Amino acid sequence: MAAMIRLFRSSSSSSSSSYNSISLISRSLSTAAASETVKSQSYPHNSHSTSVDPKAKTVQWVFLGCPGVGKGTYASRLSTLLGVPHIATGDLVRDELKSSGPLSKQLAEIVNQGKLVSDEIILNLLSKRLESGEAKGEAGFILDGFPRTVRQAEILTEVTDIDLVVNLKLPEQVLVEKCLGRRICSECGKNFNVASIDVAGENGAPRISMAPLNPPSQCVSKLITRADDTEAIVKERLSIYWDKSQPVEDFYRSQGKLLEFDLPGGIPESWPKLLEVLNLDEQEYKLSAAA
Repeated sequence: MAAMIRLFRSSSSSSSSSYNSISLISRSLSTAAASETVKSQSYPHNSHSTSVDPKAKTVQWVFLGCPGVGKGTYASRLSTLLGVPHIATGDLVRDELKSSGPLSKQLAEIVNQGKLVSDEIILNLLSKRLESGEAKGEAGFILDGFPRTVRQAEILTEVTDIDLVVNLKLPEQVLVEKCLGRRICSECGKNFNVASIDVAGENGAPRISMAPLNPPSQCVSKLITRADDTEAIVKERLSIYWDKSQPVEDFYRSQGKLLEFDLPGGIPESWPKLLEVLNLDEQEYKLSAAA
């Protein structure tokens, strides 16, 4: 990685958390053996970017978007394609919940109420993940779900250069249906979605259709629903997100780094369009990786 990610120490008091200080300790991620990646410049709204030397710099991207929009799906696909780690704060929270660690009970209460996890907790979990990645020699990253506040964005700006911020967008009705259709196999842990979505587009936009992502037969009887995937909690989560996200979007928009991408449908429709606006050739990268 061309830039050094310096994670600094800041302290804050919190009466409700056993984590009274946020520690992002100074670390660097080396450039050794970095795979071919893309340096992103200014990306106009849903349009082509300027092509640059793909070997010039490692990817340092952020994915924004409402809960349920598909940040994890598309960030993970790009992570695999570009050979950089996908770091999702939602996954970090879920892993901590499973760990029965000191934060698990507090996190369970926050998540089940549909509230956002505090900056202190998120920064602590992210610090641990980055330290772990450094030990493995990771280079570059795609952040998913971070930053969520302007303060988090400012912290990130102080410690590293973000090349591009992709803001995925869907109408509220689609988001609610997607969240209510989410299912997890209690045995294999894979995610599915039983919702069959067909919603009229807003302001003259085309209809949005998404086929269900049904589980294989061996998983059907083992499907469970996340505790926070109720209509009331989903709508509350969306309301909280929209209140907090606008300043973050404005923060990156003012820097010319925000790409707002309206998803036209499910993965078959959206993935090729996303690659197109990012100026990426999937086949070219696959061939490069195999060489």
